[in-house]
Amino acid sequence: MTNDALRKLLPIAGWPEERARLVQTTGGTDPILPTPFRIGETSTAALAAIGLAVSDLWELRTGRQQQVAVDTRRATASLRSGKYLQMDGAPVPTAHNAVMGVYPAKNGRWSYLHCNFPNHRAAALSVLGVPEDREAVRKAVARWDALELEEAILAAKGAGGMVRTMEEWAQHPQATAIASLPVMEIIKIADSPAEKLPDGDRPLSGIRVLDLTRVLAGPTCARTLAEHGADVMKITGAHLPNIGYQEYDTGHGKLSAHLDLREEQDLETLRGLVRKADVFSQGYRPGTLGMRGLSPEALAQLRPGIVYVSLSAFSHVGPWASRRGFDTVVQTVSGITSRQGELFPGSEAGPPNSPVDSRSIPARFTPGKRLWWKKPRSFSPITTNPRRKPKRLRLASSTGT
Repeated sequence: MTNDALRKLLPIAGWPEERARLVQTTGGTDPILPTPFRIGETSTAALAAIGLAVSDLWELRTGRQQQVAVDTRRATASLRSGKYLQMDGAPVPTAHNAVMGVYPAKNGRWSYLHCNFPNHRAAALSVLGVPEDREAVRKAVARWDALELEEAILAAKGAGGMVRTMEEWAQHPQATAIASLPVMEIIKIADSPAEKLPDGDRPLSGIRVLDLTRVLAGPTCARTLAEHGADVMKITGAHLPNIGYQEYDTGHGKLSAHLDLREEQDLETLRGLVRKADVFSQGYRPGTLGMRGLSPEALAQLRPGIVYVSLSAFSHVGPWASRRGFDTVVQTVSGITSRQGELFPGSEAGPPNSPVDSRSIPARFTPGKRLWWKKPRSFSPITTNPRRKPKRLRLASSTGT
């Protein structure tokens, strides 16, 4: 089966187009889930690229190649892995906060409120001037202009947005700014000696990763590295809110530690960890960590050769580069939510919260990933998991960037 999405990824990793022919794809074609978006093809492309990278790593370690096969239906299901997660034989509750969702605003427009985190919920309710009650929120939003509400919630340090059509988004200054960007950029910022892969019996054995990301996209990226043998430590703060059930899904294979980056002592602890790390993955808004001395350039000086991965909602360029956002916010403002609601209306009036619980697949709709490195590495920038010594690698249940 031809996979155009995979062919668009290959040049980013410096691979020739012929490598796409090394992937065996089964399991049908889109639509697999009820959505107009080609999430089956793109999730398959992500896992195929991962498989090719893993195969390269395994060949570097052992001199042996692997075959890569991806089942498209299983790849698509992997985008919703949290919905299939069970603990002690019971499903893990994944319900979002009761006031989170899409509401009708003035002039036939719709507004999305992102309220899963307590601080974002408090910001939205403060702007609306109502208690945490869905009916009260609905009545309050109905009195607002959707665009004015979007800006007011942002100013209150909340998250949300006006539902736009894809045509409206195409004319937006942010869409124009990122239109020519690839889905991922790899930027070399300096030179340093190449390092041999550490000893081990997994493709990423001995590679140390610091994971400073939250929610879904970034944690899934780091989980993918852990699946293939990397030693991953998640760094978060005790003062930061989290969504527990997502941690169950994205935290596999990781260590975890709390550091408060507002405190100089904890910042110095993090710098000490960086000196021993190989990969630093972060999902803060562009420039945020740079203000704390943790920019790609600063960490490359601290640990020559480090791979610095950045993920953000709206990319690193354009007027919205520093805007707070999450997957559902991006889908709302960029027309994805609108198109989904038009073609696959739900049981309630209005656009859905999101077409699919999409992860950080390379078909991400707003380019926002950058990978910086300071030396020739012995592993590929796109990674996830081969089994220990198989002749055939079958990927069907993991996602990554």
